[in-house]
Amino acid sequence: MPTTKIMVIRHAEKPNGEPGVYPGGAGIEQQKNESLAAAGWRRAQALVGLFDPAGGAFVNADLAKPQYLFASDPSVADESMRPLQTVTPLAQSLGLDIDESFANGEEEALVEKVKAIGGVALIAWQHEKIPKIAELILGADEPFPPHWPGRRFDLVWVFDREDGSDAWRLAQIPQMLLPGDQADPIPFDK
Repeated sequence: MPTTKIMVIRHAEKPNGEPGVYPGGAGIEQQKNESLAAAGWRRAQALVGLFDPAGGAFVNADLAKPQYLFASDPSVADESMRPLQTVTPLAQSLGLDIDESFANGEEEALVEKVKAIGGVALIAWQHEKIPKIAELILGADEPFPPHWPGRRFDLVWVFDREDGSDAWRLAQIPQMLLPGDQADPIPFDK
């Protein structure tokens, strides 16, 4: 069965002048710049209810429970742990492993695997490369927002395969999980 739905989120909030927080052993939190900010950890926890809602009622019919989770590998080239940390609570809730075999910059290989894996996949990634992921899913001729704004952590881009074909459609779903989340989508202006 081919992949029917691909959902893409930006990693949760990063530090803005303060160090990121990394949960250490014995409940001790360590500071690490490549980790999520405290607000990012709150979003990561809230994402569990968005993608695995109690009672199974999704806030938006375009959302679905992921069967596969992907996050960029914190590599030497990009040491950010934020995408992985963003989906870790969801992975624990769903009992899923996170595929972190692709690093930032390996979006073509990532999309190739995600399109072939089947079912429903969720990708957590760096915002600068999410439009590239959209282009690889939709094709260069289909419209999509060309930039993901640096201050937006609050959207889900949902790609649905149309009628079993190789054509995909994009919907932008606001998360509305934390104070300050916006309901408006990212403009498609090119």
